[in-house]
Amino acid sequence: MTYPMSVGRNFAEVLRALDALQASYGVPIAMPANWEVGQDVIVSLSLNDEQAKEKFGEINVKLPYLRTTKMPS
Repeated sequence: MTYPMSVGRNFAEVLRALDALQASYGVPIAMPANWEVGQDVIVSLSLNDEQAKEKFGEINVKLPYLRTTKMPS
């Protein structure tokens, strides 16, 4: 993340972004805004429902393009 020198930094947001990057590395998931470690994650659209259930177990289908699951360990 790049900020101009005149803009303040929110260190908590930088740490949150690092946690999200580490959690999603090599795993087909994404994190919603304001996500924190331990909260549900979004299942990538690269997996269909069957593949998602096989990989993550239970998934919550809110909309065809918005599916959530527990954060994988």
